[in-house]
Parts: sequence; C-alpha cells; structure tokens
Amino acid sequence: MAHEPLSVVVTTFNNADTIETCLASVRFADDILVLDSGSTDTTRDIAVRLGARVHVQAFAGYSAQKQAAIDLATHRWVLLLDSDEALPATAADRVRSALDSPEVAGFEMLRREWVFWRWQAERARLNHYVRLFDRTRARMSGHEVHESVIVDGPVRRLDAVIDHYGERDIEGRVDKANRYSSLQVSDRHTRKPRYLRARMVIYPTVAFLRYYLWRGHWRGGWAGFVAARVHAFYAFLKYAKLYELRVSGRLGNGGTRRVEGGDE
Repeated sequence: MAHEPLSVVVTTFNNADTIETCLASVRFADDILVLDSGSTDTTRDIAVRLGARVHVQAFAGYSAQKQAAIDLATHRWVLLLDSDEALPATAADRVRSALDSPEVAGFEMLRREWVFWRWQAERARLNHYVRLFDRTRARMSGHEVHESVIVDGPVRRLDAVIDHYGERDIEGRVDKANRYSSLQVSDRHTRKPRYLRARMVIYPTVAFLRYYLWRGHWRGGWAGFVAARVHAFYAFLKYAKLYELRVSGRLGNGGTRRVEGGDE
C-alpha cells in the first residue's frame, strides 16, 4: 500500500552536536527540510551531507520559525522535529505505518527526555505533542515559548516515542529556564496578572510537587530531583520577573525586553 509522502522539517541554530543523530533517524522520509537561523558551526554542512534541503532565515521567534519551516515543506504530511530530537527505529516504523491511509488530521507522539546524565525513569509520565500532521489543516500556535501545533480536525495518539536529548547539564537547563521565563513574561506582560506575590511564594512548590511526584520523576533518582528543583525555579522566575516589571511601572506598557534564542 502506498503511503502519503512525508516531509520532515527541523529548525536549527548551532546544533552540530545533535543534528546528525536527528537527521539520520528520519532518512526514510521523502523530503527533509532544515531551516537554519544563521549557525556559525558545522550544522549546515552536516545537514547538506545527509541530504537535507537547507534554508537560512534570521530567527523570528520559536513559533514563527517553525511555521516558516513547515511552509517550506514539499509534501502535505509533515513531521516536525527539534534539532536535538531523534526517532528510535520503532518510532520510524510506526510513522510510516500511520501514513498508509491516515484518517485524521494529525497524530500526537510521546517524548522521552534525557535528564542530565540518564533517560527519564521508565514509569515517569511522558509529555505528548502533535508532531505528525497534515499541514493544510494545521498551524503553529504563535506563542513566544512552549509553542505547539494546532490542528483543525481529529487527532489520534500514535504509539511512538521521540527521544529528546535536551540540556546535557544543569547549567544548560538553568540557562534555558532563564531564557524561557523571559519569553513567557514577554507573552504575558500586557495581561497584568493578579496575586503576583502569592504566586511567587506558592506556585514554585506546586510546580515542584507536580513534576517530582505526580509526573513520577522521583523514580529518576537525583537526576529527577534536580530537574524538579530547576523546574520550580523556572516557575518562580516567571512570576518574579512579572513582579519586577510591575514595581518598576513597566508592566502592561510593552516594556519587556525581547529575548532572542536559538532553536532547541
């Protein structure tokens, strides 16, 4: 049975350490598109060597950059990956099978996280995202951070896992928490959220307990504990930065500083 042709799209910026693993895992695709934000390392050279079509565009924000990559795809069905993600062999087989005769507009896929020095615990909860979709019925959400694919039509869960190599050390994860919290403030600063002081006090603890206990990262030993603490710090930073803007008189008047960043 002939399957729907597939385009894989990847956004990159200085990802020479992960891009080869990413692209090699999707060699089965009919089209591979890499949209680079101006890398100064060997990212683009590696992508060309592996047969990808490479385009360069200045970074426009996480959501806009991914939408631009989707728009450059050759085929109707798209698999969206970050440059530090890869498909295990079993996931690649299931993606191919899903495209034999898809009766939905998109598929959610699970994502397994590398946490500092180990994979997340086997029984910890996996996040899931729409990553395989009919691009004529889908679009990016437009958020500055934690952007997602919005699909106009039915979505089904695909029993396939994406491996996310993410931050390899604590320093990288803390740096990401700082950058992403600034981006979230940029998203929210016109809304004037209430009870900021209470949120600074309470929400980091809630975020820690939800990540560590409810999502099961306590099963990951000290790696899970440290990740939960950094996640709580990220929650604190979001509200602390909003509070800083409020007391300085800049909240609600466009006074946030836009934070640039590469693709993860």
